Amino acid sequence: MNHRQTIKTQVLVLGGGSGGVGAALSAAREGAETIIVDRQGFLGGNMTIGLPLLGFLDAQGRTTTQGLAQEIVDRLIELGGSFGHRECPLHNSTTVIDPNLMRIVIFEKVKQYGVHPLLHCELINTNTEGGELKSVIVKGKGQEIEIFADVFIDSTGDGDVGYLSGAEYEKGQYSKGEIKREIQPGTLMFTVGGFKLDKFMDYLEDHPEELKHGESMKIRPGYTAEFLRASENHVFVGLRNTISRLRKEGKCPIERDTIIYINLPKEGHIAINSLRILNFDGSKIEDLSKGEIDAHLNILPLIDMLKKNVPGFEDIYLSSIAPFMGVRESRRIIGKKMIKEEAALNGEIPEDTIALGSYIIDIHSGSSDSTIIKSLKDPYGITYGATISKDVKRLMLSGRCISVDPVVFGSSRVMATCMAVGEGVGIGAALAVQENILPEEVGVQMIREKLRKYGALLSL
Repeated sequence: MNHRQTIKTQVLVLGGGSGGVGAALSAAREGAETIIVDRQGFLGGNMTIGLPLLGFLDAQGRTTTQGLAQEIVDRLIELGGSFGHRECPLHNSTTVIDPNLMRIVIFEKVKQYGVHPLLHCELINTNTEGGELKSVIVKGKGQEIEIFADVFIDSTGDGDVGYLSGAEYEKGQYSKGEIKREIQPGTLMFTVGGFKLDKFMDYLEDHPEELKHGESMKIRPGYTAEFLRASENHVFVGLRNTISRLRKEGKCPIERDTIIYINLPKEGHIAINSLRILNFDGSKIEDLSKGEIDAHLNILPLIDMLKKNVPGFEDIYLSSIAPFMGVRESRRIIGKKMIKEEAALNGEIPEDTIALGSYIIDIHSGSSDSTIIKSLKDPYGITYGATISKDVKRLMLSGRCISVDPVVFGSSRVMATCMAVGEGVGIGAALAVQENILPEEVGVQMIREKLRKYGALLSL
């Protein structure tokens, strides 16, 4: 029996995380018939697991991201699901969000702009002819669907479309100029209730050493208990001394040197981002399976450790577990252009910039408990050419699989930046469809003009 169905669309977005949502909303807003495919029953990806949005402000507190990303945050603020943006000496800025409300807001926007979601579907294959992507095959509930499109956007995070289509890619960090196997670790987010914020802040004021970080974390002055207490809109990174002591005593179940929590817009609830799964590759099903199990089995020991050893955590209880592992790093598809470390460090903003990156360079070790952090004085430009596959015609990129080197990736991978990139990619895809040309043939200045009209920032 033939269970395969065939459909056609103008723009097909594969992957419904921040980069995919930005691209799909943007393409549909331009009038292109747009389908977005995701394996979950909702859209938003890592925006729905308790993480904050990072990358709205730069190191000097200047706004670098607006447009569609800001539109979504504005709606969350209306619903009480975000405190907005706040400067932060460690992250440049934090924008904490309610992950459940985020799911609802994205569906509102999907309806508003006329995107057609195809949920509960997994990408299983692609069809390329002469280096041109013609169709992809997705599967769900025993049904296969072959989807033909004029433009395909890989926003799977792991670059699955590019990989299946034969696009060149990189994976891993550089070592002495060469790619090595080490990849940033995965994390399973979970939320606890019963947290006593004031009591924990009292403890930090009495123990300021718990906010000191290692040499590899270059943190600007001002990341203090007083700063954290001043606003619910904060992300905590610390307890290094406590973790070090407990590890020596054999009482620490996690492979990292600090605890990270995100203070959610719900009293007494925090999202914990501390389950570091080492030697993990999120583009391998075996690693994903093992990582999910290992991470789940670390949740209760970590909660127990915090309850017994950290004031303010005595009464915490497990509230929710993210529906999937958060993957920091995997494949990066090679584009027509690649954004390199020097360009980001020098704050270069080329003429074909479609979004600004301003988040710190934040590289979590894939084999140890450490993290490397470097500040960027100024934002840098993410170019249109970095969002178009150099090998596969009609394939565009959005989200964390765009063409950047592994150092720039430590900055460009955050969700507000991915959404901003997606907005430019969606416009480029829609214009390619309307003009019946390849995405690389679209006039970048026309994309930039439209982005500015929608409030996006392309320079300071």
